[in-house]
Amino acid sequence: MIRVLIADDEALVRSGLRMILEAAGDVAVVGEARDGDEAVTAAARLRPQVVLMDVRMPGTDGLTAAARVLAAPDPPKVIMLTTFDLDEYVHEALRLGAVGFLLKDTPPRELAAAVRTVASGQAMLSPTVIKRLITSFVDRAPSRAEIARARLASLTAREEDVIRALARGLSNAEIGRELRLAEATVKAHVSRVLAKLGLANRVQAAILVHDADLV
Repeated sequence: MIRVLIADDEALVRSGLRMILEAAGDVAVVGEARDGDEAVTAAARLRPQVVLMDVRMPGTDGLTAAARVLAAPDPPKVIMLTTFDLDEYVHEALRLGAVGFLLKDTPPRELAAAVRTVASGQAMLSPTVIKRLITSFVDRAPSRAEIARARLASLTAREEDVIRALARGLSNAEIGRELRLAEATVKAHVSRVLAKLGLANRVQAAILVHDADLV
């Protein structure tokens, strides 16, 4: 039997969740909690395998309670429950270590399946939450220019001067005249920049600078 603790401030919700889970046949609801503090205490005392934790509860909220539960030795798996599929809750819950995030309108069969899934060591997110996460990832994905600038950030000011001149098609001699450096010094800078950035040649270096919009 999978031991489950339910934490929700609404008695009707707790009752409904208990009914659904115990009807599954392989789940035992070992306790209930009305707020975050009760959830932390009950989790330590009852040692459930899975905690269903409401995100919004009076006093200590679900995210804070989840962080405290997950910080304990050999913690249970935590599934966050909410009526709102808000991005900030999803990201914060997953950052804290929750392995599931479900909406309260999840069908009974899917709820029981989610408990089994996380109890076995896997993560479980509702389809709606997954869609929101994917959308959020796409929206927040760094642009090619941002990625290129991040790579170039490791260069010294002089090395950046050299690679930007190189990207304009200047030879080592021309770069030397422009920056008032000996040609041998420029050559050394170019070699060092290529090695530092993991680039094979000057063409790759020029492409990287153009990607960063620094020319």
